[in-house]
Amino acid sequence: MKHGKTQYRRYNGDVPKVTFLPEGRTVEFESGKLPYDEHGKPESVLDVAINFGIHIEHACGGSCACTTCHVIVKQGDANLEPNPADDDELDRLDQAPGLTLHSRLACQAVVKGDVTVEIPGWNRNYVSEGGGSMNLGDAIPPPKK
Repeated sequence: MKHGKTQYRRYNGDVPKVTFLPEGRTVEFESGKLPYDEHGKPESVLDVAINFGIHIEHACGGSCACTTCHVIVKQGDANLEPNPADDDELDRLDQAPGLTLHSRLACQAVVKGDVTVEIPGWNRNYVSEGGGSMNLGDAIPPPKK
């Protein structure tokens, strides 16, 4: 409080915003304060997504051993570290379907500023996101409401 008025904290670059497409959901977090559960690098796109309940496939648990967390950066390439991606990530991305010049592995791309990423449609897993199976009938039932 200053002079009886609430003093609002100004944006200081430590509160990056991440927008996930196609759902258009934007989340923000205070750098250094996001709980870490060992899914990719701390404060990676994957780590941020998991903390906010946004599903990104990551079959290897975020250890840069597969390409299931492949995302396409629509804005903010420069706000992801390492920049450019390191050799391990680039080698893995070479095997990713739908590779673009703006492809990153969500588990390796650490958020340092505002960024917009697209989770490609072919990278979504309806069953693991809580839906039933379209091919297995009742073998995998939809979640109870």
